[in-house]
Amino acid sequence: MAKITFLAYEGCFFSGISSLIDGFWIANAWHGAMCDTACGSLFETRIVTVDGKPVRAAGNVQILPDGAMAGEEPADVIVIPASPTVPQCSVPGMEAILEWLKRQHQRNITLAATCTGAFVLAEAGLLDGRTATTNWQFARQFKRRYPKVRLRMDRILTEEENMVCTGAASAVLNLGLHLIRRYGSEELASVCAKALLVDPHRDRQTPYVIFSARQDHGDPEILQAQQYMHDQFGNAIAIDDLARQVGISPRHFKRRFRKATGESPLGYLQNLRIEAAKKKLETTRENVNEITYRIGYEDSSTFRRLFKKHTGISPREYRDKFCGRQS
Repeated sequence: MAKITFLAYEGCFFSGISSLIDGFWIANAWHGAMCDTACGSLFETRIVTVDGKPVRAAGNVQILPDGAMAGEEPADVIVIPASPTVPQCSVPGMEAILEWLKRQHQRNITLAATCTGAFVLAEAGLLDGRTATTNWQFARQFKRRYPKVRLRMDRILTEEENMVCTGAASAVLNLGLHLIRRYGSEELASVCAKALLVDPHRDRQTPYVIFSARQDHGDPEILQAQQYMHDQFGNAIAIDDLARQVGISPRHFKRRFRKATGESPLGYLQNLRIEAAKKKLETTRENVNEITYRIGYEDSSTFRRLFKKHTGISPREYRDKFCGRQS
């Protein structure tokens, strides 16, 4: 039997705990139904807090734990749920949590963090030199704070050396399927995916990413160039000409632009155009050729290639996934 321990803390998302507990209950039920003879449960779940006392989750939901971290029974997996904000900045008892997680890692217990829960593992230094992911909205902050972590923002789930991370609060069910597959079987995971209506092949969060332009860098010339790109992305823009327009040599402009925004000028322009294309795919019935010309490209094959590079799927697949209108 796999013992799954959930670490509840002030302000965490209760769904990161309750959804998995429900998922493991369903896995146990299907496991029993699929056995030829009587068989026991696959999963046992417990909730712990720092001191064994109740905590308030996001939305003012009270969580009643089964015990405290210090008195916790041996576990196979410890799950750190997400929170609406980066958790280690304000959670009471965080130092004790970090030390406890380090000890559990030394005992070769799998540590699984969902969404912003990855910040807790990273703060403990447990992700240094390892592959991890978190929600795309926090990727820039994560990279800046933990440069030693190999962040894969495109991935829904990562695992390396008993460290599992998922990319968003809703990806807890992908984590559940991952653990059901590990401690049960591929067949059981497939059945549970159907019962829970979860896509077992969803492995990328890139289709969901919304490009957020950094404009708080304090470089007025680069900000001027950004504004021009935002206004004129549908027209032909030569990067060297834009550099001269804001009074900077092309070579120096590219260095300053990357330093200020985290992107090359060309990469920034491509992001603006792809984001505009996504909105058109979501809200209009314009075909790919029409969208190609409207966002500043002349060759639809080039646009399709860039779109798939940025989102991981084709324009047609994106429209099928996110368009709110009927064909």
